[in-house]
Amino acid sequence: MSDANSQLLVDSATRDTPSMTPMPFSRQRYSILLVDDEPTILTLLSTQLGQEFEVVTADSTVKARTIVAERSFDMVLTDLNLRDGSGITLLESFRQTHPRMARLLLTGAARMNDAIDAINRCQVHRLILKPWRIEDLLTSLRAVGRSAQLERSYERLLEEYRTLMLDLENRVADRTRELEQKNQLLEKMALTDALTGVPNRRAVELICRKELLRRTRADEPLALGLIDADHFKDINSEYLLVGGDHVLTWLGQMLQDTIRATDAIGRIGGEEFMVVAPGTDRCGTEVLAERLREKIARNRTTFDGRPIGITISLGFAVVEPSVSASFDEVRAVAAAALAEAKSMGRNRSMIRMVTTS
Repeated sequence: MSDANSQLLVDSATRDTPSMTPMPFSRQRYSILLVDDEPTILTLLSTQLGQEFEVVTADSTVKARTIVAERSFDMVLTDLNLRDGSGITLLESFRQTHPRMARLLLTGAARMNDAIDAINRCQVHRLILKPWRIEDLLTSLRAVGRSAQLERSYERLLEEYRTLMLDLENRVADRTRELEQKNQLLEKMALTDALTGVPNRRAVELICRKELLRRTRADEPLALGLIDADHFKDINSEYLLVGGDHVLTWLGQMLQDTIRATDAIGRIGGEEFMVVAPGTDRCGTEVLAERLREKIARNRTTFDGRPIGITISLGFAVVEPSVSASFDEVRAVAAAALAEAKSMGRNRSMIRMVTTS
């Protein structure tokens, strides 16, 4: 409690001790530690306060410290001068170790220095003068108890608020992670061919466009290939659409397993696929195209207990480092090469160089 909140109570008192009013049933029973080295004072205070407060007594600072170390109190009322120390020093130590315990100082002399010292050093909540009037003392203790209780209630509410805010932050963080994961999944789904599991047209064309931009900075060649499954209508006619889908899925995975890790392949529609091979010149393209063609030609898949074999036709466009060309231009060259491969009997690859416009 700050100095401005510390209140100074100077009790004009009389030795007469009027009869105490019984404590109302609904009043909070606060706990109080009484510290005084005079047995008569402790006995008198215990008698006067015991009906309304839970009273524990200590006749020295040592005993008071021991008691407070074992349990907490709502408030402590100590005499200023004790045989084994100062009440101000005792309250000052309690302010450090038990800041929520209200501190009251009992003194027999209204010395201004004592009051200032009590307020500055231990921030007492009340200064009680001897002799005291019981009704005034009870009023002061009730007010201090209510104030301490309200402060603790506020802190409990504040802690609950902090806990709720932390829980809310954790929930928001968890929800954000879930949304990020779902967005990543949706993005992947948006770029993946649902049937074959390889990248779709949008994805593979995006890869090709990016590679065309990168090759201009890296001064590298690039090959773009179009692949078409030969006579695929016959597969659909004989095995129906279910069988055709099975063959397309198998074809996509076979092509995916055959290309290099630096290459990309995607299904661009029907039975047609696109291959992007960065850093690949004409010689490398010939090797890549023949490897893909042979892999499909010599393997079979099984549908409904029947083996199915197919062949593919490939058309590749190769862009040399010195040539500048757009995606549409390169794709058109690859499409022309594919058409030539199919016109020459299929199950073959054709390679064309992209020339400067």
